[in-house]
Amino acid sequence: MSELGRVAVLMGGPSAEREISLISGKAVLAALRGKGVDAHAFDPAERELFELKREGFRRCFIALHGRFGEDGTVQGALEVMRIPYTGSGVMGSALSMDKWRTKLVWNAAGIPTPRFAMVKAATAWDRVIDHLGMPIIVKPAREGSTIGLTKVSTPADFNAAFALAARYDNLVIAEEFIAGQELTASILGENALPLVRIEAPQGNYDYQNKYFTDDTRYHCPSGIRAEVEDEIRKLTLKSFRVLGCRGWGRADVMLRPDGTFSFLEMNTSPGMTSHSLVPMAAKATGMPYPELCVRILEGAALDGRPPA
Repeated sequence: MSELGRVAVLMGGPSAEREISLISGKAVLAALRGKGVDAHAFDPAERELFELKREGFRRCFIALHGRFGEDGTVQGALEVMRIPYTGSGVMGSALSMDKWRTKLVWNAAGIPTPRFAMVKAATAWDRVIDHLGMPIIVKPAREGSTIGLTKVSTPADFNAAFALAARYDNLVIAEEFIAGQELTASILGENALPLVRIEAPQGNYDYQNKYFTDDTRYHCPSGIRAEVEDEIRKLTLKSFRVLGCRGWGRADVMLRPDGTFSFLEMNTSPGMTSHSLVPMAAKATGMPYPELCVRILEGAALDGRPPA
């Protein structure tokens, strides 16, 4: 696939999700090379990013997760260098990484999302409980992979939960806990892929159960009612577009027993590991992992310009 030119697979990076990014990036790199793409590993934590331009890379596959790689920062640098890249642009990436501002946009657009409150060390937690009920999720506003997240079931645990979240971000969000089935909705181009339903041990889909255990079970087809899945997939595309996203991504969704649902967050550089959900959804449509990687790469673009 010489028409794609010399490709850098950006992996690793300086974020709290570096370990997972390296796993994703190595898998993507192997898949692209297997399809004949001139692909090379590039770790921005170990090399100056502007070497990409000096070394003649024509496209970048962003397999970075979390801050720097998923928040618009690296996207802005690639815009300056005029190197097309996969995934969302600067604004879509930055907005989606910020769970608070994502919620503001979704609420304005009529996308259902859990009630929330922004909290500080001096917050009166009894007022938060009155607003959100119990239990409550406390998490950094700008991290992923459940890093810094705590499910608070007793008021005595709020201070520790806040302190943990604040280690990662000075913006901390408290969110109502949604009991129900955990779903993930993947987007590829203009299409919402089949939903994946997640069954984690004790219902705890945390960092360990996401990436490093074989006890978490995934269902695709999801097994939920067809009309509910259709509605979620339709709203997934809207939730993606109103944030200014493009290329590919993944929304996390909770489905309540009464059939209503809420969108939790949008991921603009989802995992591509053996446990990852976008490849699982793509496989259900008959698209194998290497083809998925090529499709994502073919969509590499700059803000306001079509793919090269």
